[in-house]
Amino acid sequence: MVTGTEALEARRARRVAEQVPDPELPMLTLADLGVLRGVEVAEDGTVVAALTPTYSGCPAMAEMRAGVAARLKAAGFARVDVRTVLDPPWTTDWITDEGRRKLAEHGIAPPGPAPRRAAGPVPLTLSPARHRVACPRCGSADTEESSRFGATSCKALWRCRACREPFEYVKEI
Repeated sequence: MVTGTEALEARRARRVAEQVPDPELPMLTLADLGVLRGVEVAEDGTVVAALTPTYSGCPAMAEMRAGVAARLKAAGFARVDVRTVLDPPWTTDWITDEGRRKLAEHGIAPPGPAPRRAAGPVPLTLSPARHRVACPRCGSADTEESSRFGATSCKALWRCRACREPFEYVKEI
């Protein structure tokens, strides 16, 4: 049975973990990005945080785990276990409304709805957008993809024909 103190500690641990910035998109927290799946306190007092990578082999996972562990330890939690959870797989639909707002505010076009998929293994297809991508600077839909890959493989480079500014776009997964 969870006591009131344990529940308070779990909520406090969750608030701490929610503030960890994403190493590749530092304007977003791991909670904004939707990769922070859960935080709980085990019976022995260990804080267990669960993260889901944006895609298999995501090179930022080690930094995410280290960031969560460091923040929780700095907040006074002596025992921390950060686990990787692969099921269900992450989808761009898990990016919060706040996260989408922050992306656009920083000149990165947020993803549209992720493609619907059947149960079972999820093929990783970082394909071009299936819809018009609005410019995060001026809002125009008169845009074009200039490179399928940006600074990270989950982003593409686009250009706005209206304001002529380049921008990154987070691909739907």
